[in-house]
Amino acid sequence: MPNDANQLGNLHGGRLMQWIDIAGALAASRHANRVVATVALDSLDFRHPIRVGELVRLKAKLTWVGRTSMEVKVVVYGENLMSGEVTLTNKAYITYVALDDEGKPTPVPILIPETEEEKKDYVEGELRRTERLKRRDS
Repeated sequence: MPNDANQLGNLHGGRLMQWIDIAGALAASRHANRVVATVALDSLDFRHPIRVGELVRLKAKLTWVGRTSMEVKVVVYGENLMSGEVTLTNKAYITYVALDDEGKPTPVPILIPETEEEKKDYVEGELRRTERLKRRDS
């Protein structure tokens, strides 16, 4: 909608970041059956703009799970409703921590990758976690 757009008539990046965080949090909360808090955003790629009037589609999927934390990949597509063209516009990796009733980190269920793609995502998620911890400890 126009109120979500920047001066170029594209979806405002900040608005999209908010939607990505919400989509990721919903996926993580669903897996943990808990409220979650965002703890890290490893990357957010802006590949193509989404124009006013286009449909925004967000797909969130867990890629890695630790004891209390979960990494979620959120992929964003823009769809031109007139032409039917669908374009990959953004991809983000976000880490969430499950919280107990007192707001403290709490254990989450394990993630069992089944497909080759899920196994690859899991290994790559573990590598991103290692890099994230190195940056935190620096």
